[in-house]
Amino acid sequence: MFGIPGKQAVTITPKAAEQIARLMKSGNHAGLRIGVKKGGCAGMEYTMDYVDEPDPNDEVVEQDGAKIIIAPMAQMFLFGTEIDYEVSLLESGFKFRNPNVVDACGCGESIKFDEGLSSQL
Repeated sequence: MFGIPGKQAVTITPKAAEQIARLMKSGNHAGLRIGVKKGGCAGMEYTMDYVDEPDPNDEVVEQDGAKIIIAPMAQMFLFGTEIDYEVSLLESGFKFRNPNVVDACGCGESIKFDEGLSSQL
């Protein structure tokens, strides 16, 4: 596990926990896997997938009926991130407040990490 012993890799706001729990229940999934991959105009993108069973080395964060699963390679990129769920007139979706991001594109879908951190992926 990457990070500080006893401290969760990510935190989940109550609105995000409610939405994640709703998604898990509607699809009968064990959790929501959060990760990062190379791509997008800023160099990296967040990924989200349903998971039926976590892998043994995954970090699992549970809160208020929601379960976030983070693969080992993504933990260093996501450590300290707050996941929120926002609803507005034009859109709704998960928002990531990640202290490790050094730049993001205008669309909000692509992010950039410090070059040293990005070279780890």
